[in-house]
Amino acid sequence: MSLQSISTEVNAKLDAVRAVLASEVTGKGDVCLTCSFQAEDVLLTKLAIAIDPRIPILFLDTGYHFAETCAYRDRMAREWNLNLIELLPEKTVAEQEAEHGLLYRSAPDRCCGLRKVEPLFKAVAGYRAWLTGLRREQARSRTALEERAIFALPGGKQVLKLAPLAEWTTREVWHACQQLDIPLLPLYERGYTSIGCEPCTTLPLDPNDPRSGRWAGQKVECGIHIQAAS
Repeated sequence: MSLQSISTEVNAKLDAVRAVLASEVTGKGDVCLTCSFQAEDVLLTKLAIAIDPRIPILFLDTGYHFAETCAYRDRMAREWNLNLIELLPEKTVAEQEAEHGLLYRSAPDRCCGLRKVEPLFKAVAGYRAWLTGLRREQARSRTALEERAIFALPGGKQVLKLAPLAEWTTREVWHACQQLDIPLLPLYERGYTSIGCEPCTTLPLDPNDPRSGRWAGQKVECGIHIQAAS
């Protein structure tokens, strides 16, 4: 596919995402956007703040992020004047490690539960709709991702979960970011393809699987995109 063809297709997809955001965000005040500051999330953030500059941007501050991620988050929050809301676990890293040791090694599911899932679900429960940068191409566990779905939180609260970039490819995301002059997280330049907490993120083990560098292959999802058990 030629560069011109890619540009035409990406522009059409950008218009489609803008239409979704205009419909769901304009004048609502009850929509949040979760942002890990990876490429698709930053692209979606850029498009969302063009509709509502004060839309709440939720960031999970686990205490284990790469220094580069935190520096980039701070830069983008400052340059784009984001309404950034940092979500913190109940316990600091020091408190958790003193009580349980290195859970990211011994029990990664529990670590993600304490430092990601619990604070995120608690925060999202305060909104009607939840915007995410999830894409089907990201992982085998996301191939059936819907652009609109009702998501059940613990306790029975339901929110509308929106993934307007669901059908986008990585190439299209990067092309759109370049087209919109969006600087990207410097860790991509070092070969990372999916970036989470530093202790649980390596360079991809499988060049055909962008998330193969997460959790040393022990799992594929942290849990925030999994429905609560009924």
